[in-house]
Amino acid sequence: MPKLKTNRSVKKRMRTTKSGKIKRFKANKSHLLTGRTAKRKRQLSKAGFVAKGFESAMNKLLPYGA
Repeated sequence: MPKLKTNRSVKKRMRTTKSGKIKRFKANKSHLLTGRTAKRKRQLSKAGFVAKGFESAMNKLLPYGA
């Protein structure tokens, strides 16, 4: 079997935790922030996790973790 290639764009956006979950960064925090509440901006700055339904697809893009 040849080695699998890691998708570089996904590697820059996601990390694998020690327990095997995939941590991701939330969108909509780059510009046009004046219309959003402070609570929403604060929650967007925190990292989230990939949903269970997408984990198998992400594992194919990140075969060796990141």
